[in-house]
Amino acid sequence: MRVDIEGLDAHRGGRRVVSEVSVSVPSGTVLGMLGPNGSGKSTLLRAVSGVAAPSSGRVLLDGRDTASLSRREMALRVAVMAQEHSEEFEIPVLDMVLLGRIPHGRGFGNDSDRDVAVALGALERVGASHLARRAFSALSGGERQRVLFARALAQDTPVLVLDEPTNHLDIAHQLELLDLIRATDKTVLVALHDLNLAARSCDTVGVLVDGRLAALGAPDEVLDTALIRTAFDVDSTAVDHPRSGQRHFLFDARSSAARDGADHRDGRDDPDRPDTEPDHEGTPVSLTAPEGSTRP
Repeated sequence: MRVDIEGLDAHRGGRRVVSEVSVSVPSGTVLGMLGPNGSGKSTLLRAVSGVAAPSSGRVLLDGRDTASLSRREMALRVAVMAQEHSEEFEIPVLDMVLLGRIPHGRGFGNDSDRDVAVALGALERVGASHLARRAFSALSGGERQRVLFARALAQDTPVLVLDEPTNHLDIAHQLELLDLIRATDKTVLVALHDLNLAARSCDTVGVLVDGRLAALGAPDEVLDTALIRTAFDVDSTAVDHPRSGQRHFLFDARSSAARDGADHRDGRDDPDRPDTEPDHEGTPVSLTAPEGSTRP
């Protein structure tokens, strides 16, 4: 299923966090959304998934405006794995995964044999079958992430929207989960922090800075040391992987301009600047587009 984002603006907490973002994601491809904390990644994904309506612009699924779809129709098309979730669910893991089957059936507690089989299959795919009878609240952070991804798989939708799915996972499970994402053949929009993992696993990457799309394209065309310096305030070194030849980045230090600015302001001269910068806050960042990057 093709996803088209057209001129999307989104507000959160009374502030415009995403501005005029336009992206097309062909069916069966993986779009990785990158950006510093506060760049608007989570807010963009919330708008795409229908969790929150955009302030303006629209999202199309195979040409159909999501604003015209009911909640059930959206749930049959888009499965969401969000950052924000309660960790105190006392229900068994299998029941947590079965929540993904609600759009297909009669509701929680009326699961068919097929629903149970799909849920167990999803747990097996993420390597979490042994957790089926455990309480969700008793799991580690990494185990919860795998179970929540299983729930998204069990929902059996053509589109996946995943917000930082590799959080809390060790390196082996990060690689495993991203390989699973690619193997689904679904259309995927995923927010990631690790640039090297994004380059390895995504067909296309978009870089958000201050809620605007600063760069968009294939990872080897978009990601370079200039973009990393301007978007993330970090100096880096690009190296070629000795086996794959793929470009990787070694992160050296905060850029000198960022350090000078931090020493001068210490973040206190702007009364609207929060002490911390969660992804949904959209903290302003000055950007000069890197030479050779693709502007939408």
